[in-house]
Amino acid sequence: MSEIKETVKKHARVDVADVLRGFAVLAIVLLHSIEHFNFYSFPDTSGQGAWLNFTDKAIWDGLFFAFGGKAYAIFAMLFGFSFFIQHDNQRMRGNDFRLRFCWRLMWLFIIGQLDACFFTGEILVMYALIGFVLVLTCKFSDKWLIALIALCVAQPSCIYQIIRAVCDSSYEMPHIDTASFWAATYDAQTNAGFFETVKVNLWEGQLASLAWAWDHGRIFQTAGLFMAGMLIGRRGWFLRKSLGGWGRALAIALVCYFPIYGLNNMVGNYIENTNVLTPLSIILSSLANLCFMAILVSGLLYAYYCTGCLSRVLSRLIPYGRMSMTNYVTQGMIGSALYYHWGLYLRVGITGSVLIGIAIFAVQYMACRIWVNHHSHGPLEWFWKKVTWLDLPPFLRR
Repeated sequence: MSEIKETVKKHARVDVADVLRGFAVLAIVLLHSIEHFNFYSFPDTSGQGAWLNFTDKAIWDGLFFAFGGKAYAIFAMLFGFSFFIQHDNQRMRGNDFRLRFCWRLMWLFIIGQLDACFFTGEILVMYALIGFVLVLTCKFSDKWLIALIALCVAQPSCIYQIIRAVCDSSYEMPHIDTASFWAATYDAQTNAGFFETVKVNLWEGQLASLAWAWDHGRIFQTAGLFMAGMLIGRRGWFLRKSLGGWGRALAIALVCYFPIYGLNNMVGNYIENTNVLTPLSIILSSLANLCFMAILVSGLLYAYYCTGCLSRVLSRLIPYGRMSMTNYVTQGMIGSALYYHWGLYLRVGITGSVLIGIAIFAVQYMACRIWVNHHSHGPLEWFWKKVTWLDLPPFLRR
């Protein structure tokens, strides 16, 4: 364990983690682009030809199969990993980072609000709220962490709802009615100017986004992924010498993914009670996505550490990953300016939208390559670091 800590202390950044961040943010911008950044309004494609209709469907289905729920999961896991790096570096210097991290989360909430002005589907606000679980669990033993991760991944609220619905036929699972919130955001995206859109995004958009995260199991899953990332850092599992463990993770994920994925697609044929089917589907889809995420992460780690050509290609994502927060926030700004009524209000199909997503990535990537040649942090990363080390307010001082 001391060897791992010394390595982490000496190398404040782990290159393969930046590769994973870059990959995740690239996948996120492609998904958000074909969704028009949560603005599900598309032109009539009935007259565009069979070939273009085919590519639209292939791109939509292919991207969501490969990255939907997985890129976000990688990003969440790396959030926990980053916490471990910071916390452990401070611990080795004799400092307690927990209160400082609470302060850091408050600033993340503010940065998330900036992102939310433009994009209703942003996740930084949710990260800021759930991130306190890292403060509460960072002193736990590995066994307790693994138990808590397993509990969160199993979606305890869904298990409770299934048990209630099975035992009581009159039970109806609680439902957060977000129809009016989504309607307000869609109306603003379709008709409103910039300031009205910001106003709606910061209230109805945030409520709709957080409610969606709860209804789809993202709250517990995110908490579990945060703790998993912290555990990965604690055990040194991103280091080259731990590849054997990722080989086992790959094998387990491959064995588990296909049965879970298949079961999720067929349970609807046998269960009619929606109060059982809905939470069960959340559990199965969440587990399937986590298995696929493990396949992606282990594959990327092997490609980075064990293949010369692919390693060089993946290494090019490091500057993009080092500026992941800046890239993530500016994606939302660019996307809303392209697709929303206050901006260019582009009416583009799926194929055109993914090309726009690739163009956004290309512009951001070139900017990152130039920026990192002169700066150690991206603009938002630099700002977040600076405010992290401001004097703590009185209520956070010991």
